[in-house]
Amino acid sequence: MAITVPPPRAPVEQSDPVRQWYANELGWATAERRPGLPVQLLTGLRFDVLQLPAEAGFAALRHVGPKAPVALRGDSMRLFVAAGSAEELPGLLDWLEWGGIPLDLTAVGAGGLIDAPTPPGWSGSQGAAVWLRPPEPGCEVEPTLPALPSLSCVGGGTAPHGDPAVGSGLVRLVDTAATQCHRVRLRRTRRQPLAFS
Repeated sequence: MAITVPPPRAPVEQSDPVRQWYANELGWATAERRPGLPVQLLTGLRFDVLQLPAEAGFAALRHVGPKAPVALRGDSMRLFVAAGSAEELPGLLDWLEWGGIPLDLTAVGAGGLIDAPTPPGWSGSQGAAVWLRPPEPGCEVEPTLPALPSLSCVGGGTAPHGDPAVGSGLVRLVDTAATQCHRVRLRRTRRQPLAFS
């Protein structure tokens, strides 16, 4: 997998404090803001995002390192994962024998956009995305994200920064997320009344 280096930061207009916070505090790219829409983060540069029902996401959190960002928007959870993970998701689901099973598990990767959660401690509009686990300003996010194992992790090694949960964590995270999404789907199906013809 090729490593993508984010492009240099473009100056952010002073009138948009949310975009300014993401650009200056985190170094994250945002899309040009359109009137009436929230600030949007560009995925695929520094991170990708797994989206799943919040109910399933809470059960999968144990496979996300304590510093990996996690956001909520309504009843949907967004788990931030290593850039490039979105394109790996279909093959990974097939390998884990979840291929062909309808799951409410999607990934947003290169060229994608997600609504930026309200920065920690700021008031946001009702229904806006919020941080469950915010990123740390001034810290690189990439070392905290679940990823596929690298060659240095093969054979039970650890990730270069020493955290064994990161580097091989994407496989465990996706397997747990798929299992929990399937359970949520089955519970919802059982709650629906039977249709008689």
